[in-house]
Amino acid sequence: MGSDLPAFRYHPDPLASGSIRESAETCVCCSRPMGWIYTATFYTAQEVSGRFCPWCIADGGAAERFAGEFMDSYGLDGVSEEVVHEVTRRTPGFHAWQDPHWLVHCYDAAAFIGEVGYSELAAHPEALDRLGQDLRMNGWHDAAQLEQFLTHLGEGATAMLFRCTVCGTHLAYADAS
Repeated sequence: MGSDLPAFRYHPDPLASGSIRESAETCVCCSRPMGWIYTATFYTAQEVSGRFCPWCIADGGAAERFAGEFMDSYGLDGVSEEVVHEVTRRTPGFHAWQDPHWLVHCYDAAAFIGEVGYSELAAHPEALDRLGQDLRMNGWHDAAQLEQFLTHLGEGATAMLFRCTVCGTHLAYADAS
């Protein structure tokens, strides 16, 4: 990420994930063309006619002014209210087919790395193993079908990859169209 952009503890590279891109658009919050614009989700009951710059996300101005959140708090069980606030109101969300959610490890929100296919996920065996366990717990009892699904991630389904901010363990969940 460029050094002139704000740093996000829980989404360290929003350029790589596609959540922030270069743009001449004017930020709907600060009314300035900052050169970068947010492209993912924002949840609010208000009418918002525009997008936000990364600085208005980082300082909480966009979430406060428009009474909204960039991410739902689903999945953030067991973390402090400060961490929930940081993830939902001061961290860029990300694109997903289903409702995106954040993963937790070591009693802290994990850092979102990005959307990955099987080959990228296989580079993090602990994340692949945990994803397989989670899918088995959610009804994927046929081992051959589960293996087929996992090895074809990136083809109609992907994995959302996270890294624990405390111990560095990688985690993932599956997202499908």
